[in-house]
Amino acid sequence: MTAYNDMEIMIVAAARELENGATVAVGTGAPCAAAMLAQKTHARDLIIMFEAGGISPCLVDMPISVGDSRTFHRASKAGSMGDVMDACARGSVDYTFLGGAQIDMYGNLNSTMIGTNHQKPTVRFPGSGGANDFASLCWRTMVLTVQDKRRFVEKLDFMTTPGWLDGGDSREKSGLPPGTGPYRIITNMAVMDFEPVSKRMRVISIHSGFSFEDIQAHCGFKLIKAETLAHTPDPTDLELSVLRKDVDPKGYLIGR
Repeated sequence: MTAYNDMEIMIVAAARELENGATVAVGTGAPCAAAMLAQKTHARDLIIMFEAGGISPCLVDMPISVGDSRTFHRASKAGSMGDVMDACARGSVDYTFLGGAQIDMYGNLNSTMIGTNHQKPTVRFPGSGGANDFASLCWRTMVLTVQDKRRFVEKLDFMTTPGWLDGGDSREKSGLPPGTGPYRIITNMAVMDFEPVSKRMRVISIHSGFSFEDIQAHCGFKLIKAETLAHTPDPTDLELSVLRKDVDPKGYLIGR
């Protein structure tokens, strides 16, 4: 087995969640790398969409922004943000990848601020961008993030993006489309989903070298443990080769 690092297992685990023929809305960074890896391995007909309007481009080099000209290279459509959001609203987008400074046990995200005073926060972040729209309208939301108590918190300082809100049926009661919501949380330690009734975060698969206790120790709230915990398969030599040579050959992400 070829050695790999934390970023590589996160990207590989995320890529495996994307099946051939699916549609995924991504930003830049690790989500884009995961979509590219899936398309170059097991999901040749994966349709990748970017917030700025690039729909199903041929991604030869990794874009550095959602409006990068590479997101339109040989695309099926060089559209607009309106086209992409319209597709989400129509229920045409299967997956989206998001991130944030904080996430709670119901998959709600904060990418706005840290602190208690919105006018004078301790730290100000970029805000929603298209994240709220994607999480509200795409069928399945996935989050890639490092496992850290500062990120996995009992209560968000600000809710930028809805997950399962207060758990249970609160998301559907809020008026968001039935059947949509958080699907997977992928970290450097584990893969998690959400318990079907309570909608609380649940560990379902653990990466090599870690235990459930390790994951819980790096989380600010109590996690649910699946009845049968799986072991995340290590990245294959093929996955690592494609990731390193074709997706991120300059190591912008996997070299961190």
